Amino acid sequence: MKDPILSKILCWTNSALKSIPCCLLLSMMFPRSGFSQQAVVGKNDLPELPEMHALKINGAPVIDGHVHVDTVWQDVPMINDLTQTQPEAGMPASEITEIRVAYNHEFLFVSAICYDQSPHTLVVSDARRDASLDNTDAFLMIFDTYHDGQNGFVFGTNPLAVQYDGQVDNEGQGNFNSNRQQGGNIGGFNLNWDASWKVATHVGDHGWTAEFAIPLSTLRYRNGSDQVWGLNFRRNIRKNNEISYWAQIPINFNLYRLSLAGDLRGLDIKRPKNLQFTPYVLGQTQRDYLDPDDRFDLRTDVGADIKYSLTPSLTLDLTYNTDFAQVEVDEQQVNLDRFNLFFPEKRPFFLENAGQFSVGSPGEVDLFFSRRIGIGEGGSLVPILGGARMSGKVGSTNVGLLSMFTDGVHEEDVERTNYNVARVNHEFGGRRSAIGGLFVHKSALVDNSPDHSTMAIDAKLGIGQKARITGYLAKTNTPGINKGDHSFKLRSDYEWNGWSIRTAYTEVGEGFNPEVGFLQRSTFRKPEFRVLYQWRMHGKFGLLELRPHVSYYSFWNFSGVQETKYLHIDNHWEWISGLEIHTGVNLTAETVLQTFQIFEDVIVHTGTYQHSEAQLVFRTNESKQVSISTRHILGGFFGGERYANSVSLKFRLGDKFNSDFSLRRNDISLPEGTFATNLISTRLAYAFKPNVYLQSLVQYNSVQEIWLANMRLGWLQKANAGLFIVYNEVRGESRIDSRSLTIKYSHLIDVL
Repeated sequence: MKDPILSKILCWTNSALKSIPCCLLLSMMFPRSGFSQQAVVGKNDLPELPEMHALKINGAPVIDGHVHVDTVWQDVPMINDLTQTQPEAGMPASEITEIRVAYNHEFLFVSAICYDQSPHTLVVSDARRDASLDNTDAFLMIFDTYHDGQNGFVFGTNPLAVQYDGQVDNEGQGNFNSNRQQGGNIGGFNLNWDASWKVATHVGDHGWTAEFAIPLSTLRYRNGSDQVWGLNFRRNIRKNNEISYWAQIPINFNLYRLSLAGDLRGLDIKRPKNLQFTPYVLGQTQRDYLDPDDRFDLRTDVGADIKYSLTPSLTLDLTYNTDFAQVEVDEQQVNLDRFNLFFPEKRPFFLENAGQFSVGSPGEVDLFFSRRIGIGEGGSLVPILGGARMSGKVGSTNVGLLSMFTDGVHEEDVERTNYNVARVNHEFGGRRSAIGGLFVHKSALVDNSPDHSTMAIDAKLGIGQKARITGYLAKTNTPGINKGDHSFKLRSDYEWNGWSIRTAYTEVGEGFNPEVGFLQRSTFRKPEFRVLYQWRMHGKFGLLELRPHVSYYSFWNFSGVQETKYLHIDNHWEWISGLEIHTGVNLTAETVLQTFQIFEDVIVHTGTYQHSEAQLVFRTNESKQVSISTRHILGGFFGGERYANSVSLKFRLGDKFNSDFSLRRNDISLPEGTFATNLISTRLAYAFKPNVYLQSLVQYNSVQEIWLANMRLGWLQKANAGLFIVYNEVRGESRIDSRSLTIKYSHLIDVL
């Protein structure tokens, strides 16, 4: 390479360190000096995993939240020894929580008595199903029904009896994505998985209580007596910013760390037969105002989904005339570079068990990306005729098969197409190691149409609880491409005792073409690393934690030219009160090999652009009625300057009304011109009851000069089935582009 990476890192770091405040330097260089570090779970040894026994009962408790007066619970064994992860890691929880688990031939029952010395201070913020429980008093649990230490089902609630559920795979660990435009973690937890279950709560002088009744048919597990499931409980006491667990969790991790979960014993169960039929009817009227000949027309449609348990651990899903009218629209983005934007999947059918089909580097190199099915170029919809999915576990092997058929769209020059995905993943050598394979195939259902396919093998090797090595090797088959059609990634992680260290190397050949996947950018070699330390402050200066860290990535082409460099040095300051400030600096470089237009009449010419940026993030306590979050970046940009500001204001009234107002603005001055971009969004939500809500998303994109409105009324009955009324409108600066109104009703029928 013309510019070797390792020899440059020290120079870049030295320049960046000169810009960092002394207090941040001290925290990064001497993370233990001046303060006594509280002994945390797993400092030298693995924590001892607890266990509890579930009691088999003949009857059933009344699910009304009144645990104290229900005689069924009096004979059920109880546990109450929860341990803090924050603010005082390793210390007993500040309030007692009594938890009991029982079951019969049909249901799994859980009760929790959450004592609180000042119940008038309970924090509740949202009554909608699947509303976030992070900033509210809450009780959550996770069941590892296969006891594989990797996959599980999460259920939770708050004092309002909100239903919160989701699926965990790979211990909730997605791949870290360093793309500045997208950011964040992707994968590991699927909140869109919705099961049919009951919960009730009660608030009294003692605190609050919760009762759960979870149908066994909702879960997947092996048949047999004396089963052992992985299990953990979490309680949030928001007034203290406190999080406690039953099975102790080191500060690096959360509830999803299933390899550290306790054991639930005493289960003697057989999975009930499970056949669910969910038909829907739909009426829709829409008009494209840009077409002068178009008028409002009424479209009616019907379809259905079927879910059947082939075995206790293997489920078949069938879908006919699949429709996603109730799904929220995508959030607008502005593309300020020359690479693809990533829009995450939101459709429930594809999100269920999505983790089983995920291979690659999500958001950057997705070998299978379900949005390629039923969504065409530019976001146009392609009708899905139907399909089938079989997923689950056979012994120690995770299995996933998917086959979908889409219709042709003459106006879009899209042919009828069949998509097939096969995925296997075999676990071995303990709980954190596996090897697997993936095959993806796309074929248009017309004569002489070329086929496209992707093949991959992947593996992960757990080294105790602290380290893991993961990787994949993939190849695509595309007519006319005979070389460079490969991609691979090797990544190592160390996470323990506050340290999080990650290194990775990714390569994508010039001929690599995952036709049913996603590439943020093509043809690159990418080394990257991140080092982060969580330094618990134990109330010093009112601080909960400091998180000094440094991260780096760069993209090189196969000619040895560094096209992108990004070095980020930062510290996150988090107070016990919930206030959080991030102070950082970024050192960047971009080599533009081909001139491109970044904005109307503004050109970025070829050349190498090296810059530095200052970055500041400010967040207040989101559990308050009013909270604010801002992000500011000031620095060089393609030979000029960029000042990027984003601000989000959240406001709620009681537990019914929630709102979020946000603005993302870029002020950019380049040698070829000056311009600004604005993205404005407003979210409003009102929950009449946990299962009845009205919410809206209104967005403005100044680059496209459009307003978009999406309003949804939902009346949920079972799981995610019920009545939905959806209104969409797109407006230009002085015109209406399109309007649509959709009414959809689906009904879940438990046949068996």
